[in-house]
Amino acid sequence: MEQKEKKRTWNLPAVIGRYKYVLLVVAAGILCLLWPSGGGGGASGEGGEELSLQAGGQEELAQIQTEMAEILGKIKGVGQVEVMLTLDRGAERVLAGDSSLSYSGATSAPDDYSRDSETVVISRNGDDSVVVTQEIYPQFRGALVVCQGGGNPEVQLSVIQAVSALTGLGADKITVVEWQS
Repeated sequence: MEQKEKKRTWNLPAVIGRYKYVLLVVAAGILCLLWPSGGGGGASGEGGEELSLQAGGQEELAQIQTEMAEILGKIKGVGQVEVMLTLDRGAERVLAGDSSLSYSGATSAPDDYSRDSETVVISRNGDDSVVVTQEIYPQFRGALVVCQGGGNPEVQLSVIQAVSALTGLGADKITVVEWQS
């Protein structure tokens, strides 16, 4: 018995016609992945303004690192310790804002419109202060802990658990190493 081999040729228009919906869904998925996200900064949806803490954020980070080093140094076997944290996003404060919208012409089709927004400021006894509606805490990227007991696996585990509890980082983002003698 002879077996005939069939040569298969691809008819591109027929393949596209048959799988057009699958290709359409794949193309839409790729488009969604490439579309820029709207997760950037900007005003909050309730008329507030976001204030990013630049210089103050560095001071806050240094204070957090110092406090963390002090508390980690009290864990049995840790000894002398230094902590370095890296940030994904720094602390932010969302300030209350008062906004107004004015337009001219018909309500359904205005000729011109403008929006004004001001930060809410409260004056008490001659002191002006802004109204903070929300404080967003920093989001940490990773942590490095250098300590005298860093070579001991039990100490490493204790330090990793403590840093994870304080920062919300997973164990894979925390490194504990031994202090150089």
